[in-house]
Amino acid sequence: MHTQNHRLFLQHVAQTSPAPLAIEIVKAEGLYLHDPAGRTYLDLIGGISVCNTGHRHPRVVQAVKDQADRYLHLLVYGELIQSPQVEYATLLATHLPSTLNAVYFTNSGAEATEGAMKLAKRVTGRTEIVAFNQSYHGSTQGALSVMGDEHWRNAFRPLLPGIRHVGYNTVAALDVITDQTACVIAETVQAERGVYAPDREWLQALRERCDRTGALLVLDEIQVGFGRTGSLWGFTGYDVIPDILLLGKALGGGLPLGAFIADRNTMATLTDRPVLGHITTFGGHPLSCAAGIASMKVLLEEHWIAAVSEKERLFRQLLVHPAILGVRSAGLLIAVEFESFEQNKRTIDACIANGLLTDWFLFAPQCMRIAPPLTITEEEIRKACAIILAAISI
Repeated sequence: MHTQNHRLFLQHVAQTSPAPLAIEIVKAEGLYLHDPAGRTYLDLIGGISVCNTGHRHPRVVQAVKDQADRYLHLLVYGELIQSPQVEYATLLATHLPSTLNAVYFTNSGAEATEGAMKLAKRVTGRTEIVAFNQSYHGSTQGALSVMGDEHWRNAFRPLLPGIRHVGYNTVAALDVITDQTACVIAETVQAERGVYAPDREWLQALRERCDRTGALLVLDEIQVGFGRTGSLWGFTGYDVIPDILLLGKALGGGLPLGAFIADRNTMATLTDRPVLGHITTFGGHPLSCAAGIASMKVLLEEHWIAAVSEKERLFRQLLVHPAILGVRSAGLLIAVEFESFEQNKRTIDACIANGLLTDWFLFAPQCMRIAPPLTITEEEIRKACAIILAAISI
């Protein structure tokens, strides 16, 4: 039964697909979403890797309320000292390598990508950017230019010139990086491809090649940051440190927030010639920063990140079926591969009908996305996998 909001949603809210899910949600708490009819959905995608500490974690909600009692928007980013921004930037820097000490807050991950591209050009004086096939960094025009899939780029050309797309995790890609390259932008784990992690040796070789040519290495952890892979940052396991780190998604604890992070001497190039080399009105909004601080502290102070690997193993142990061609995972970012998009979509639809919200990957539509809040319990994992396995046969 469709509500008035369903009709108004289709009439007045700009649509991104011909057939949106159009499920009306009136409340979300922990791992669960609730619709107007009282139906409950177990959320297996967490807002696309946003809600790492679950929906409306009490500490996050309280932090937002406390900040709302102080102030909301004051002035464009970077002019006034706003304590949530200062505290969050300090917290992030404290838990990052010493060369990642200056945080530029944005509204989203895509805007973080845009800022990083500008910063790399400004620092190096170069214009060429190397990006990877089947990569995703956002859908604004600059971020779209480095997206690694022509199907999604083609309708919006002309895009930025000087972008070279190469094979991820390939030796041949390294030779494309030269003294003309401003930066190389890579996902630490390719998410929208259907969860592909690089070889440790390749990512280290990529770092070395950037060092030799003077190109900056930009690592995109918009989806895999904040414990998603089983460590606070995805790059930790590769013994590689980027020149610029991109964050988003879980950064805001459920509120909109992105960031690009670099050394303060690198970031300082945006302050003159011209002044205001990069500017944002709402980036680093006090409410978003307050929510992000609270959510990050939950991850740091409780056991959720340490438990990711065991939960990953349980998913892999349970998701066994003749129709499942493979399961790829990087912590609690999991791709379940089927023979076709059609089979995957039938399974997804059946899951939703049985109270489980899941989705597919942009560059791997035959793969089901599993990226739940890190707070998911063993019981909820077993319940979710039982629903998926039953849905395959429907």
